[in-house]
Amino acid sequence: MQLYPAIDLKDGNCVRLTQGLFEQAKIYSHTPADMAKEWENQGATFLHLVDLDGALAGRSVNEPAIRSILKAVSIPVQIGGGIRSRDGVASMLDLGVKRVIIGTKAAKNPEFIGEVVEEFGTDCIVAGIDAKDGKVAIEGWEKLSCLSALDLCKKMKDFGVQHIVYTDISRDGMLTGPNVPATKELTRETGLDIIASGGVSSMEDLRRLYEEGIKGAIIGKALYEKRIDLLEAIRCFETEGKG
Repeated sequence: MQLYPAIDLKDGNCVRLTQGLFEQAKIYSHTPADMAKEWENQGATFLHLVDLDGALAGRSVNEPAIRSILKAVSIPVQIGGGIRSRDGVASMLDLGVKRVIIGTKAAKNPEFIGEVVEEFGTDCIVAGIDAKDGKVAIEGWEKLSCLSALDLCKKMKDFGVQHIVYTDISRDGMLTGPNVPATKELTRETGLDIIASGGVSSMEDLRRLYEEGIKGAIIGKALYEKRIDLLEAIRCFETEGKG
């Protein structure tokens, strides 16, 4: 199971939100590049970045911080937040980002995903599906659509997507445990690389995901609050899983 330490960017800082609420942002570092390097030093093999300001603005906002992170680490990075155009995808890939996560645009215009997958390749494009009560949320989680997470996952598969970041908004930043049943259902029904996001709070949470065959897990607040030791988590669920 691939583990992804999360770095959420707001106003150039590394922060964590609670249930996606911007007014509940807690700053953990004023130098996100140092944070990224710390996770790499602890054994991280992939990083997950979110441009929170970009998610609301509909365009990349924290590019200086993103550049500094890419310069600081040698491991691959995936990023989401406000990337809603072909040029936006190309810009991030040109910076050196490995995978670009597309959320709002995927829900509003699934055909767009097919276009960028065809141009840039399946391993470079990730669909970000954020849901609350099973319904897809868009535009920085400010609005709920009428589309179910499972239906959107199936649409993404039809357009050639292989990787999906699935976030249960109600659990994000709450340290209440991930939505294992929903993540398992999406994995089982689609056969895709579903990456669990939101609520991971302990090694036991990671174990549950691992045992259910989930392909990836994003770890945010639990790392920053020192509830999970990244080195130990990688040893248990990433390194052994490859052996």
